[in-house]
Amino acid sequence: MSLEPAKIAAAVESSFAAQVAWLTKLVGFPTLRGEESPCQDWLARDFAGRGWSVDRYSLADVEMAHLPGFSPVMDTDYARAVQVVATIRSPEQRGRSLILQGHVDVVPEGPFEMWQSPPFAGTVREGRLYGRGAGDMKAGVSAMVFALGALRDLGYAPASDVYVETVTEEECTGNGALSTLARGYRADACLIPEPTGQRILRGTVGVMWFRLKLRGRPVHVSRSEEGTNAILSAFGLIEAIRAFTKSLNERAKQHPWFSKIQNPVKFNPGKIKGGDWASSTPSWCEVDCRIAVLPGMSLEAFRRELTQVVMEASRRDNFLANNLPEIVWNGFQADDYVLEPGSEFENAMRAAHRAVMKDEPQETILPAVTDCRFYGRYYDIPSLAYGPASTDGHGFDEFVELESLKKATIVIARFISEWCGLRPVG
Repeated sequence: MSLEPAKIAAAVESSFAAQVAWLTKLVGFPTLRGEESPCQDWLARDFAGRGWSVDRYSLADVEMAHLPGFSPVMDTDYARAVQVVATIRSPEQRGRSLILQGHVDVVPEGPFEMWQSPPFAGTVREGRLYGRGAGDMKAGVSAMVFALGALRDLGYAPASDVYVETVTEEECTGNGALSTLARGYRADACLIPEPTGQRILRGTVGVMWFRLKLRGRPVHVSRSEEGTNAILSAFGLIEAIRAFTKSLNERAKQHPWFSKIQNPVKFNPGKIKGGDWASSTPSWCEVDCRIAVLPGMSLEAFRRELTQVVMEASRRDNFLANNLPEIVWNGFQADDYVLEPGSEFENAMRAAHRAVMKDEPQETILPAVTDCRFYGRYYDIPSLAYGPASTDGHGFDEFVELESLKKATIVIARFISEWCGLRPVG
């Protein structure tokens, strides 16, 4: 059974004010790492109210450290990391099953005074909804939920099983997505409505987090020449990794996909702390870093190469040469992922976009990471991202374009109707 795009569009339009209000509520939850459970509890109740079967659990409940794609965990309590999977069962499997997945965790908002409107208020102005997580990616969560709602308003439900997953840890490990797979949820495809500007996101680089831990010899600053400064020593290591990054980008020019991006390997020293007293040279320093993994390279080989760069730079420092720094792998250990063209899943997604938007969808790859890799790379579930237009994710005044959100919701509803098939419901 096929529904005309105009009918789906009318159903999405009729509930779009409710969708924006729902998204505003969702953005209002400050879902920073470790603080996501109130939001997830609200979603679990909402999903149950829609008649969906709900599985609510924490990451502490799941054994997954042995699984491919697992990232090491520090500085958080997984007993508080709540995940939600809602299941919509079809009595008969007349279509193909589907995972709709979105993350609700957000990155820190930074100084409130740098925002034009409060980051967790969900402010609407000039056709945009502003707030931390509005684009990345709570708008996408609303799109997948209200796409299903629009089909229900038309009197239909998917004719095969659909799993609606809201996960955490996407911004730091991806272990939330991995937990759903460890828990046994499988389908014929996985759609993640990240903010792609209604483009097909087929590929992402690998990403690695690590912490540099350095020591120094403290003295009174008046005798600084007699001691060492761990913070200044860290600068030397950072510069060495920056030079390494340039060489990686030269090597990436040989990759069939990521050569299309200028400098796909990005390095960022994102957090630094050190020292104990302004008048003492620092005896310690820690730098939390993120670097993209050279596409096509194994994580193990990349860690060895990065470690060699750090240690060679350390040997050029008089103190570090005899007090080598420690490297702690403390978050993302993520492989790259590309969904090769021509899959039945991608073709169906493209057809849905064409039917609604009357043009061919553009495609993109990113020098960043999404949860798509878990489904596609480790579990052979074809996965891609397609969602609304958003700007300033991770920055001040993050927003989602509401008209694009509406269009993406219509496209996703059309895709579900074609991929899963439809069955009438009362």
